[in-house]
Amino acid sequence: AQPGILDWSADGKRIYFSETRGTVSRVSAIDISTGSVSELNRGNEVLGSLSLNRSHTMLGFTMQAPDNAPEAFVTSINNFAPVQVSRANADLPNVPMGKTEVIRWKSADGLDVEGLLTYPVGYAAGTRVPLLLVIHGGPTGVFMQSFLAGSRGVYPLASFASRGFAVLRVNPRGSSGYGQKFRFANIKDWGGGDYKDLMTGVDNVIAMGVADPERLGVMGWSYGGYMTSWVITQTHRFKAASVGAGVTNLMSFIGTADIPSFIPDYFEGQPWENLDVYRTHSAMFNARGVTTPTLIQHGEADERVPISQGYEFYNALKVQNVPVRMIVLPRMPHGPNEPKMVLKTKQTNLEWFEKYVGSPGKVNTARSN
Repeated sequence: AQPGILDWSADGKRIYFSETRGTVSRVSAIDISTGSVSELNRGNEVLGSLSLNRSHTMLGFTMQAPDNAPEAFVTSINNFAPVQVSRANADLPNVPMGKTEVIRWKSADGLDVEGLLTYPVGYAAGTRVPLLLVIHGGPTGVFMQSFLAGSRGVYPLASFASRGFAVLRVNPRGSSGYGQKFRFANIKDWGGGDYKDLMTGVDNVIAMGVADPERLGVMGWSYGGYMTSWVITQTHRFKAASVGAGVTNLMSFIGTADIPSFIPDYFEGQPWENLDVYRTHSAMFNARGVTTPTLIQHGEADERVPISQGYEFYNALKVQNVPVRMIVLPRMPHGPNEPKMVLKTKQTNLEWFEKYVGSPGKVNTARSN
């Protein structure tokens, strides 16, 4: 991800900046005379709202972790030792979140990929449990080690974990936070290498003895919705899917979206210049044979990914007698922004995956081989 400039040092010899580094945040200083960079923090912190004080000696920020809600902290700029100065979330219920850890694996072509694996609450080592794959948007988004129950998104991660699901959040090629080469590795290749990154991630959790290969689910919003619709055209391994505001037809998308140049920039050309590329990488043109029960959620007023993208895929599945349900979110843009709509999408997703993927609150006691 592009670094965010914070400010000059007090002596004017260094510039402080912040950046996303994989699943964590980094605050660094660059010496303007030598170009050397020094990191101020090296832990697993996820920081936000960073600001230096007037004398440029203290740094204020929010900090969070998968099992710790955000709070405000301050530290000396010369010695990163955060001191908590707020109790904004002190009254949150002390509910178990489920352990989250960073896992890494090799993709099909040898590329190093990482993601966040959240275990079910009370997970017993050696048991196989239902696994839900969550795909971020962007595609330049990135999953970080943020508070599990604090997501403003539409997927109730903490609730999934409390109901007996493991949750895998992969940062496939194209994600921010892993350097320019990784960021550009999905150019002209949506549904290619990124798909393999996701599938090998699932394979890895199965190989770990955690995931039950017979109880898998997949979901994502925006680009994550694109990938979810794509995934179920390529494999039948998932028992359920949830497509949120997904781009399902690259050709019709560029003629209706508020960012008509977005896909041509990624695919380096217009549909009339390379029609086969647009067809090859669109779920709509690969929808024959889909069998995965699919939930589609889309904002009625979405200008970024118009709701017609959802209707197209809904009808493609409906005509093939695939179990499919489409929920139109009235008034909503490219993501629900009213509390009741956010709650509705979360509840519906939870119900969908409980119905099709696994019994809530239970784990499979079969041991891994």
